Amino acid sequence: MNPVNPLDSVYFIKLPSDFALSDHAIQVDPEILLPVQKKDASASESIDIKELTQEQILSGILTVLAYDRGNAHLDYYRKIIMEARPNIKKELGEAAILKTRNEDWDLAEEIWSALHGLDPADKAIILNMAIFFDQRADSYRKNGMDEDADAYDSSALGYYKDAMDSEPEIPDAFFNAGFFYLKQRKYGDAKGAFESFLALTSDTKDEDLGENGLYKKERAQEIINKIDSRNLSSDRFHHAYELIAGGKEEEGLEEVRLFLQDNPAVWNAWFLLGWGLRRLERFEDALKAFEKARECEGGDESADTLNELAICQMETGDMDGAQDSLNDALSMDPENTKIISNLGCLFLKLGQKDEAVRYFKTVLEIDPADKIAAAQMQALGAV
Repeated sequence: MNPVNPLDSVYFIKLPSDFALSDHAIQVDPEILLPVQKKDASASESIDIKELTQEQILSGILTVLAYDRGNAHLDYYRKIIMEARPNIKKELGEAAILKTRNEDWDLAEEIWSALHGLDPADKAIILNMAIFFDQRADSYRKNGMDEDADAYDSSALGYYKDAMDSEPEIPDAFFNAGFFYLKQRKYGDAKGAFESFLALTSDTKDEDLGENGLYKKERAQEIINKIDSRNLSSDRFHHAYELIAGGKEEEGLEEVRLFLQDNPAVWNAWFLLGWGLRRLERFEDALKAFEKARECEGGDESADTLNELAICQMETGDMDGAQDSLNDALSMDPENTKIISNLGCLFLKLGQKDEAVRYFKTVLEIDPADKIAAAQMQALGAV
């Protein structure tokens, strides 16, 4: 996460009461310092009022709203910016969505934070913040940046909880939170979120829900049924995941084996067993577990399973099998940089340098900040 303090780019000045901030007749309180965005990092804090632009002031206000939630004059700043730019919420929302789609994460986060600071009571903004941090965490985890991903997951969880606590309730907050919990392997929480979504939409007519709303109801019920049929909300399963993720693989493996005694057809449990074994570099045993996961219902639909299987195949010398597994995984998730990077590693092991470079180059085209691909390219002299 970005360690730079954005407030360092802002300084505060007094404006004369007759200062024209916009075409609207806005009364500026000369006793309250207004934040001004520096034109560049080296800019002096002294400024000629005649050279001051409206954009510098509005940008300064947005920075304070985003990052200085304890400022005593936030309500005044909100009033100023809303009067100067009445459509500012719509403008910021559209900009934030665009930057998120383009994975311009830092700028998108800055805009979302400013929008939240502008109207902290707007639960729709809070839900969008949750979804943003969720997406950012997914992107970072795909690129192997697990610590950053964990931090953004934590932020996402806080915003999801806030959105689910709104009055009146927002059904989509529960629907999106359900998928967030699924990725965290918190199946009990996921089931509860999807059940809440169904309860909140149960009295809504089909024509009012529309095609997308009906799809969401069917999808939520489908996931609930799978969680129930596989007993995934079991405390033992969740505990096993927490132990393995926390570095206590041996304890976690014991828990998941006990779970499998009563639930031998659950692919998620075989995946968890394989994951723990792979982390312990017991590749032969892990490979068998991932193959078992693929034999179970639903187990052959996961790109993660195929990617993990490929790692074990590479480590045990089955290069053809690894290539097949990675190609199948890539067909499911074409922009997953972990899979693409593993294809690069595979071709390195095969001594095909040019082909390896092609895959690492593709990783960097998708994510220029990918450290693993950048290091490989440098080691191969392909920078």
